[in-house]
Amino acid sequence: MLHFKYYQIILTVSTVLICCISFPAYSQLDGKKNSIRVNITNPLIFGIKSFNFSYERIVGKHQSFSIGMGQMYLPVLRGDENDTVHLQNNTNETGFNLSVDYRFYLAKENKYEIPRGIYIGPYYSYNQFSRSNDWLMNSSSFTGTVNTNLAIKINTFGAELGYQFLLWKRLAIDLVMFGPGVGFYNIKAKINTTLDEGDKELFYEKLNDYLADKIPGYSIVIGDGEFKKNGSVKTTALGYRYMVNLGFRF
Repeated sequence: MLHFKYYQIILTVSTVLICCISFPAYSQLDGKKNSIRVNITNPLIFGIKSFNFSYERIVGKHQSFSIGMGQMYLPVLRGDENDTVHLQNNTNETGFNLSVDYRFYLAKENKYEIPRGIYIGPYYSYNQFSRSNDWLMNSSSFTGTVNTNLAIKINTFGAELGYQFLLWKRLAIDLVMFGPGVGFYNIKAKINTTLDEGDKELFYEKLNDYLADKIPGYSIVIGDGEFKKNGSVKTTALGYRYMVNLGFRF
């Protein structure tokens, strides 16, 4: 279930959508200026509990505005049962995604009216994950349960290139094919169990390996940095956006 602050964000987004719908838009021949889409990429990467819906509104002869939001969850970080650290329990899991983009459909490249055809434009996305975990740890100096609170926040600014197909006038297949950007990452894992410095470093190293195994591109962004030492890192790195949406026009 989404936290209260997420409902505040949803209320704000809903207000923006109402304003967009009320905004005078370029009149297409078929009169359909709006699209509701569902992202089918997120469930494949993060699991079936992750979903994202977006709304696109035509606001010019060759331009549109999109806003999307939804729930996203980290993949389960289990580890091998014979390893020094492995998962015992997942609790208090939350995740949220918000994104906006502004699209310019290339008039010289497209022979059809928008929103069909190739487009470029800027985008912004925000992703937040949090999860409490109970881990079983068995080292030379500690045997027992380790409790952690893991939080990840990612702000990304970039530009995208995509193509949208229209089928039977109402069905849309939207492909964001190329979306380089700059991501600002804030990752922190708080340990609620007393461990000595050696066991802390061992635990964070194992947790880092589990994150790298489950999250695409994690090793490239985080690498062998501070997270392995103290479970906390703030960094800036190149990011990438790719997704497939299925939409309905009205």
